[in-house]
Parts: sequence; C-alpha cells; structure tokens
Amino acid sequence: MLTCKEFLQELSDYLDDAIDGELRSKLEAHVTDCPNCWVIFDTSKKTLRVYKGMEAQAIPADIEQRLLAALEKKIAAKCRPQGA
Repeated sequence: MLTCKEFLQELSDYLDDAIDGELRSKLEAHVTDCPNCWVIFDTSKKTLRVYKGMEAQAIPADIEQRLLAALEKKIAAKCRPQGA
C-alpha cells in the first residue's frame, strides 16, 4: 500500500496517464481508501478539466513586471549565502 506522500509524488504522472498499469492500480487503491488523497485527486482532476477548456489569456504588463520582480527577489534571496 502506498503512503500519502508517495501518492502525491505520482499524482501528476497519474493525471497525465504517464504511468504503468501496476502503479496505476496501486494509486487507485490508495485513493479509494484515503479520503484526504481522494479530495486532492478529485479537485486536481476537475481543475485540469476546467483549465484545459479555457483559452489562453495575456497577463497584464504591470502584473507580469511585479511577478518577475518578486521571482527575482526570491531567487536572489536563495542564492545569497546564509548570514550575509
């Protein structure tokens, strides 16, 4: 039997139908017995269904600039040595 952590690690490949039959069976058995993982699985599946049905939307320029600035700040903080 898989753990919840193992289930979550394989969820993306499961949803993309990119796993073998044996692992698929194990994941389906886990999600059948685990209500918490079932909620995550069901919500993810529904979200993907909605997302795939949408047309791509452009990001407004001001939001794109703020997002890039936030990402650059976060990356710089991770690259900075501890205690610096």
